[in-house]
Amino acid sequence: MKEPIVIAHRGASGYVPEHTLIAKGIAHAMGADFIEQDVVLSKDGVPVVLHDVQLDTVTNVAKVFSHRRRSDGRYYVIDFTVQELKSLNVYERFDRVTGRPIFPNRYPGGEGDFRISTLAEEIRFIQNLNRTTGRDVGIYPEIKRPAWHREQGMELTPVVLGVLAEFGYAKRHDKCYIQCFDFPEISSIRNRYGYKGRLIQLIDQGHDKESETNYDWLKSQEGLGEIAKMVEGIGPSLDDVLQASGDSREPKIAASGLTEAAHSFELLVHPWTFRADALPSCVSSSDAFLDACFQIAKVDGLFADQPDTVVRYLRSQTEKDS
Repeated sequence: MKEPIVIAHRGASGYVPEHTLIAKGIAHAMGADFIEQDVVLSKDGVPVVLHDVQLDTVTNVAKVFSHRRRSDGRYYVIDFTVQELKSLNVYERFDRVTGRPIFPNRYPGGEGDFRISTLAEEIRFIQNLNRTTGRDVGIYPEIKRPAWHREQGMELTPVVLGVLAEFGYAKRHDKCYIQCFDFPEISSIRNRYGYKGRLIQLIDQGHDKESETNYDWLKSQEGLGEIAKMVEGIGPSLDDVLQASGDSREPKIAASGLTEAAHSFELLVHPWTFRADALPSCVSSSDAFLDACFQIAKVDGLFADQPDTVVRYLRSQTEKDS
């Protein structure tokens, strides 16, 4: 296996509002190997970088466009043009009912001038940073809820693939991983659309009715074998690769066996998400948790809200070994 990679989760989202160009620039400067882009479609069919198909937990949309909510009370990206989306301020993630921040000690909500970017704008930004710094940071886009977009009358995947091809991400050696939770869509990307680049099957819990994806089956030997025919790796939650062991007086963390099973099919394992400000209660420090990820579970990469913490940890391990 190659050296583990650090994937900036929504950019350096532990420091500034997620999926903003500032978050991506900080992640680049911190030494991340890849930077993540969650991708959804605007009303005019432009792929934009946002984690959810809704807007109301990371922007001021409820104030600017109060009359544009749907019957469920939510504001959807697909109901707004790119021009309208760009008029919004992006905030640190908050509870839309209480208005309270999800992570109270992170960047103050409502402060600063943070904006939504299109996928093309973000890729151009990262590639320009690569040129000016001499680094070669990759991208890691996620195709968000393609079945839901289809129900809304839009196809997300071919539009995303088109943008990626335009910027030179189409083959296996290109510095890009495409990820998706939707197993049928992963199959389509490889077989229907003929994508030659690297794919990651994201894995959650249980059975997702929207995409008809059975995650429990995907984590089985049979499922992993089927995945390995189409993708380079899997993206499970950290809860799937690590498990608590010992007793309540002396809790420990052990490997679940999923990474070992995936490696038996030559699949990479890139779990999500390391958060230095939300560590499990059974670990004493970030380094102790990262020891569990890389030394015990032996993952090949890690999504991180604080990419600098993981970069620093991996560098210290390299120095120990040299």
